[in-house]
Amino acid sequence: QVPLVESGGGSVQTGGSLRLSCKAPRAITSVFSPSPMAWYRQAPGKQRELVAQISNAGRTNYADSVKGRFTISRDNSRKMVYLQMDSLSPEDTAVYYCHHVDTMSWGQGTPVTVSG
Repeated sequence: QVPLVESGGGSVQTGGSLRLSCKAPRAITSVFSPSPMAWYRQAPGKQRELVAQISNAGRTNYADSVKGRFTISRDNSRKMVYLQMDSLSPEDTAVYYCHHVDTMSWGQGTPVTVSG
């Protein structure tokens, strides 16, 4: 397992948007492209849950709670995965984690707070 690097979290008002980014470290760049990638989140006092996943070919699936609001994408040439989050609500407040499925690697998490 090698830590991924997330960025883009922060505080936003209800209805706002954020874009999270995740970069694969050099140690796994050779195996980045074939692997599915995912975003998870963990709210205070709750279990970590899957938010969105994308296959190596770009096929996506989403948690029901974020369908139509969140979009996961990847750029294999840059070893990056993104999560565009729109129409945010306080229920989306959590720490968001990037996950490389094949190596079972995680990032350190980036916090998202939605208020108002």
